[in-house]
Amino acid sequence: MSDVGFPYRFDGRGRTADAADRAGHVRELIEQLLFTAPGERVMRPDFGTGLPQLLFGPASPELAAATQMLVQSALQQWLGDILEPREVRVTAGEGSIEVVVAYALRSTGELRTDSFAREVPA
Repeated sequence: MSDVGFPYRFDGRGRTADAADRAGHVRELIEQLLFTAPGERVMRPDFGTGLPQLLFGPASPELAAATQMLVQSALQQWLGDILEPREVRVTAGEGSIEVVVAYALRSTGELRTDSFAREVPA
């Protein structure tokens, strides 16, 4: 069975698109977790990190550190069965945020580092 691609889309045959590969699918899962606000998912109201709301607040080292801990715990809670978080770095600026996640895939032991960024549209 293959993994559903994110964001949800159709392939050239008009069917649900698959994720490119397992590592790509895990990256997509992390992105969903990071940029979903708690309460956004009806059947899982505690899923997500609330990271998008940070774009509208004042950037500070304290906020970045708190966000780092929030992201680390969400990764362990929601994706801990498929990845082992190794390091999370959060950089917040005026209207932008970047999260770098280093992790190991539990299925293969492969070490990966992915970067996720968002900006407030002008």
